[in-house]
Amino acid sequence: MPSTMKTFRLIALLEGVSFLVLLFIAMPLKYMMNMPMPVKITGMAHGLLFTAFVVLLAIVHFQRKWPIQRSVIALLASFLPFGTFVLDAKVLKHEKD
Repeated sequence: MPSTMKTFRLIALLEGVSFLVLLFIAMPLKYMMNMPMPVKITGMAHGLLFTAFVVLLAIVHFQRKWPIQRSVIALLASFLPFGTFVLDAKVLKHEKD
């Protein structure tokens, strides 16, 4: 069974991918090609992944006794394009599983 940290890293990466797909594929299709369906589908997936990210972040924060600053940075990273990838490279991959 994967550790909470491995699950958190996976969800963080999937959330980052879904955010990029939403921003750079689905939104242009909606506004340039008048195709709203990709935003509905990708937006729902992204919303679920973001929710899972926040829940897992809270679990990791308390399990690993992270400083509040690290958790706030992790949360802020999820609002930036490519943020979760930087978070994974700079913070998460150095955590023990």
